[in-house]
Amino acid sequence: MYVITYSCSVPGVSFLEPDVLVLGGGGILGEGWMNGVLAGLEDAAGATFADCRAFVGTSAGSIVAARLVAGRQLRRPGTRPRAAAQADGAARGGLLRDAVAVGWRATAPLAPLALAASAPAGAAFRSVALGRVPAGRYPLTDLHGRVAEWRARFDGRLRVCTVDRANGKRVVFGAPGAPKASVADAVQASCAIPGVFKPVRIDGREFVDGGAWSITNLDAAPVSRGTRVLCLEPTGALGLRAAAFRVATEIELQALRRRRAEVQRVMPDRDSAALMSVLMDGRPLPKVIAAGYAQGLALGSA
Repeated sequence: MYVITYSCSVPGVSFLEPDVLVLGGGGILGEGWMNGVLAGLEDAAGATFADCRAFVGTSAGSIVAARLVAGRQLRRPGTRPRAAAQADGAARGGLLRDAVAVGWRATAPLAPLALAASAPAGAAFRSVALGRVPAGRYPLTDLHGRVAEWRARFDGRLRVCTVDRANGKRVVFGAPGAPKASVADAVQASCAIPGVFKPVRIDGREFVDGGAWSITNLDAAPVSRGTRVLCLEPTGALGLRAAAFRVATEIELQALRRRRAEVQRVMPDRDSAALMSVLMDGRPLPKVIAAGYAQGLALGSA
């Protein structure tokens, strides 16, 4: 087996229905784009992503993963978006635009160190970096409530990536050996951008955005020889600014290659990327969902 890396704009690449779905971080617009892409793939290729064997979600990706595990319909063009990352009305305007930049300064320069727990230096550097970023002020209580309404459960398939704020280590809720938590608590923690949203306390410890370890946490996917993995990476829309994140993802791809998994990696195409320059600005959300849906249709029809 082998690893394929591509974006949907590459011609001649056909879609393979995955065993494992990995959904990366990407703010309000990333969540909308992933919903649109997956919905387009379902409609074009007849896929049913709710039936995947496993899901790995980071930040915005954890919201989409929880939606699928709960059996909820993906967002499609024309549905009225409810962007929980609007931070309950508290974080708007300039704060939303600055949110990604705050988390970026805390984590992006360290992204290449994110080669799982085998790189203790990665956790040490993150612990120092996160310690220098003040705790966020805004609770994601609306997001927590929305996910709780879905009644998703850790049923052995769902994995939600977070970072322990005190020691900088990645914690994957739902994975063997992880602390017990509700899906709503874990998703809220995975979306808690350092310096913007309040850390989430679980089992006596504070957890923040899983993107502080890796934007995709692709290496957290439970795979073996021949496992098909579909990885959606919304930050591909950020071009050169996402270089550090892409380095981390490439390292994680190598980890899956050693396990003989087959990976399809999808980033926003030109039309989607043109709408996603500020991932925490929800104003273009309906257009982003529509662009993602068209991209999914194109890939599913290839």
